Amino acid sequence: MSSAFHLFERVGVELEYMLVDRERLAVLPAADELLRAAAGEYTADVDAGELTWSNELVLHVVELKSTGPAASFDGLADYFQRDVRRMNEILAPRGGQLMPTGMHPWMDPLTETKLWPHDCSPVYAAFDRIFNCKGHGWANVQSSHLNLPFCGDEEFGRLHAAIRLVLPILPALAASSPIVDGHATGVADTRLEVYRSNSRRIPSVAGHVIPEPVFTPRDYQQRILQKIYRDLAPHDPDGILQEEWANARGAIPRFERDTIEIRVLDIQECPQADLAILRLVVAVLRALAAERWTSYVEQCNWPVTPLEEVFLATIEEGDQAVVGDEDYLRQFGLTEPKRCTAGTLWQHLAETVLTPAERESGEFAPLKVILHEGCLARRILKALGGQTDREQIAAVYRTLCACLAEGRMFHA
Repeated sequence: MSSAFHLFERVGVELEYMLVDRERLAVLPAADELLRAAAGEYTADVDAGELTWSNELVLHVVELKSTGPAASFDGLADYFQRDVRRMNEILAPRGGQLMPTGMHPWMDPLTETKLWPHDCSPVYAAFDRIFNCKGHGWANVQSSHLNLPFCGDEEFGRLHAAIRLVLPILPALAASSPIVDGHATGVADTRLEVYRSNSRRIPSVAGHVIPEPVFTPRDYQQRILQKIYRDLAPHDPDGILQEEWANARGAIPRFERDTIEIRVLDIQECPQADLAILRLVVAVLRALAAERWTSYVEQCNWPVTPLEEVFLATIEEGDQAVVGDEDYLRQFGLTEPKRCTAGTLWQHLAETVLTPAERESGEFAPLKVILHEGCLARRILKALGGQTDREQIAAVYRTLCACLAEGRMFHA
């Protein structure tokens, strides 16, 4: 993306998936072989037309992303589903398939982590040396990313202010990681729980995940990025990580392409679900940026702490987290009741920012499942029925793999 695009004129979408053994569902470190099979050589990126296939930090994860900025979400879900099918076809003779959800339910990152060994491997080696990537927070986290453009300082400020307000309630829609190490963790979005502390050796790298109230590119560079670079420097003598992508907050500006990338959404059971969530998120961000409920000045006045309190609640409870901050609810036009669940807040937002025709359209059909049956983490737990032996977990996750392969929603 570039500064030629104004707010919401383009979107960029990235979806990450695990590679697993089709029979045992164990992680399958074969992303390099998948990309080689598609390109004819070892490579970090494969141009597949509308989408690009890319590697990630570890060999059992692959990313699908829109090739360049897309004018709208229209057609993207179909492209992602098409390429999921293509990947599964390549993996099938190798005994593999793609698996959705934010975390593998029983992976042992200490023994099963294999870093990408080809292009960009010095970057991954630097992360591993400093933070030790053989942990869930690095090796077992799959998410969807949304990239949105801005043009100039004012648009950056408006977009950053709106994103900061929405971030705390995103786990209520997208939490999909309640099972880790073979048992229920008691946390709906365990991916974010482990992600919050994966760079604790250098706290400035992720901060509190909720970004600080900074609303110009210059201030962001000086107050956040330069501090990250200074703190990394003693551990990174070659300067490999002196780049803006080292920032691990839940939304990070990518100034080289004038976008902000939202990174707190767990991957869902199929691309149709991810894209429906992203459509709703963008509709809410549009309303905030247009000052539909509160002024831009008021949005800028929110410090990190009250936003983090809501965020931690939705990480733990997902859509059932209770939001009791009246001022926060008012940012979204909700004045009654004075407290509600995060799921109720999203119901309100869907009814407010989407037209009746949009709510009934096929693109938003997955939202009906999410808003009425709960986030995917809740549906997974309901399907398990309190049984978390390996056989029962495997049965549920085989169904989730089928949902991804077939492009359908998961029902408990």
